[in-house]
Amino acid sequence: MSDHTDHTEHNHTTTSNNGFIAFVVGGLVVAVLVVVWLFYGGSDLDGAQDVNISVDGAGEAAQSVGDAAGDAAESTGEAAESAGEAVTPSE
Repeated sequence: MSDHTDHTEHNHTTTSNNGFIAFVVGGLVVAVLVVVWLFYGGSDLDGAQDVNISVDGAGEAAQSVGDAAGDAAESTGEAAESAGEAVTPSE
């Protein structure tokens, strides 16, 4: 009689997910580059694009505002004195 043996062949295939990881890392690199570009806008990093603003002729307007504030403070003080006298009982 002949000997019968069962022989089973197993093929194991392993797959990796490196493609997805590379896609995510590439997306993160692009996002960081976009943020850097937005912050620096392609300008020189040595401060060559500083902005200076000056306002000429504001002296009289500033003086007028200061005078008005002083008058308002004086009026408020006088009103407070009048209110204090009205509340204080007279002798």
